[in-house]
Amino acid sequence: MESGLFNLSTSKVHPLHLQYFEFSGRVIALALMHRVHVGIVFDRVFFVQLAGKSITLEDIKDADPYLYSSCKQILEMDADFIDSDALGLTFVREVEELGYRKVIELCPGGESLVVNSKNREKYVNLLIQNCFRTSIHDQVSYFAKGFADILSNSTLQQFFFQSLELKDLDWMLHGSDKTISVEDWKAHTKYSDYKESDHQISWFWEIVGKMSAEQRKVLLFFWTSVKHLPVEGFRGLASHLYIYKALEPDDHLPSSHTCFYRLCFPAYSSKAIMQDRLGIITQEHIGCSFGTW
Repeated sequence: MESGLFNLSTSKVHPLHLQYFEFSGRVIALALMHRVHVGIVFDRVFFVQLAGKSITLEDIKDADPYLYSSCKQILEMDADFIDSDALGLTFVREVEELGYRKVIELCPGGESLVVNSKNREKYVNLLIQNCFRTSIHDQVSYFAKGFADILSNSTLQQFFFQSLELKDLDWMLHGSDKTISVEDWKAHTKYSDYKESDHQISWFWEIVGKMSAEQRKVLLFFWTSVKHLPVEGFRGLASHLYIYKALEPDDHLPSSHTCFYRLCFPAYSSKAIMQDRLGIITQEHIGCSFGTW
């Protein structure tokens, strides 16, 4: 949602592109309904349109910094300079789609209407609306339709987005960017057939404490299928996490029951062996696909 959002106009190269946007709307609505963090944030312009609000120049600052800067310069330019037609601007927009360039009039007769100091605000506004609303209207509409199918009707949907700040929605969808706290993790973990005083449990937390931030994320995903913690940390999850004692010998890797937040590992005979086994499952290509039920 955040990067490349406004290349959406070229999505039509795929015959089912609008159905994909509708499906995406349903997925996001389901994620919000079930408090699942999907690791994305919304672009402000996308958010503004879902709220049924008008797009302003400040709204496009992050979506297209180059266009934002150009529009600011046009608005702040000396009146005599812009009236001299030194920029050679008319009410048109040139776009490139799939290797072809075409000229789009921003208003009727736009190709012959010169931008001057009196109409430059209108020009900037029409340019913004064409770039960020008109050109992707269908894609946004289908996303909104899919969203409304799950969470609400279209009227309530606009109210939902209007009642939120963008940062609040981002927290709900993305989760926390903070490094995973081992102390918080430990405080929200329970044990089955292990005691907190067991050597294996002490070794485990010592090893996790020395892991890189990325290794902790992979371990969390292996354990729970959760990639992004809620903003509240582990207390925001639906359940405590559990460590179960497995009956397998030392040469076996840990396994997990992600639906129940259960990590199962054998009673390894040494810290070195445990570190080796945990090192294997916290490799990105392994931890995200192996050993989960």
